Amino acid sequence: MTTAKIGIIGGSGLYQMPELSNVEEIKVETPFGDPSDAFIVGTLEGERVAFLPRHGRGHRYTPTELPFRANIYAMKLLGVERILSASAVGSLQEKYAPLDMVIPDQFFDRTRARVRESTFFGEGIVAHVSFAHPVCNALGDVLQDSCKAAEVNVHRNGTYVCMEGPAFSTVAESNVYRSWGMDIIGMTNLQEAKLAREAEICYATLALVTDYDCWHPGHDAVSVETVIEYLNKNVRNAQMIMREAIKRLANTDRTCKCGSALKNAIFTAPDIWPPATTKKLEAIIKKYGRQQ
Repeated sequence: MTTAKIGIIGGSGLYQMPELSNVEEIKVETPFGDPSDAFIVGTLEGERVAFLPRHGRGHRYTPTELPFRANIYAMKLLGVERILSASAVGSLQEKYAPLDMVIPDQFFDRTRARVRESTFFGEGIVAHVSFAHPVCNALGDVLQDSCKAAEVNVHRNGTYVCMEGPAFSTVAESNVYRSWGMDIIGMTNLQEAKLAREAEICYATLALVTDYDCWHPGHDAVSVETVIEYLNKNVRNAQMIMREAIKRLANTDRTCKCGSALKNAIFTAPDIWPPATTKKLEAIIKKYGRQQ
């Protein structure tokens, strides 16, 4: 049963969507454990939306501790087809100023693979999804248009480097990322994007620039109070942008390829899928199973 077709994942500072009406709190159990928090499901612009605070209400999880698989699988169980992900980031280029929004089209992985789970597969079922273009371009278009409608400065495209954290970069690291041509830096969105692709859910990031990373000559002159002020302003802008995006997505069908990302990607023949793993992955692989 579809509870909501659109999901929103809120990052640092974005712990709620006050515009939601007819709200209910839903706890979702998954084969991968509990999500970061209960989902807040409500109506926005006539559309049912499932909102999840990425770090839990009260910001209880570090980026490394996040239950990425549970979060995305729970979205799938709720019937979500599109995920709008809001994330606070640092800027690695002068042109991305604090309070700007960036809609990246690429990710670069600087996390530790053994620490973070970034695939649903394994345990007898192998899949290799295409990830050359890791975000849904159509969803990115909607976010870009929504930023413009909200009169917020927006940059389209660019690369989000995903670091491990929770500490921020050294100056040396920050300068290396800049020399590589990276644009913004964060700690969470890469795993979400990979898992959303495997779950055949459209995914796009709304990156909220809160500060220049430590490479910037004026970085030390920026006070903590100023960064918090930028974060709070970004959160309000993000809420307006999300509302505008929902308005544009309401009652529209998907025309992208995200909904068939697993077609031809599962290498293991259905007749040898282990029953336990088949049951565990039922929400995402059922339609590709052995035909009776």
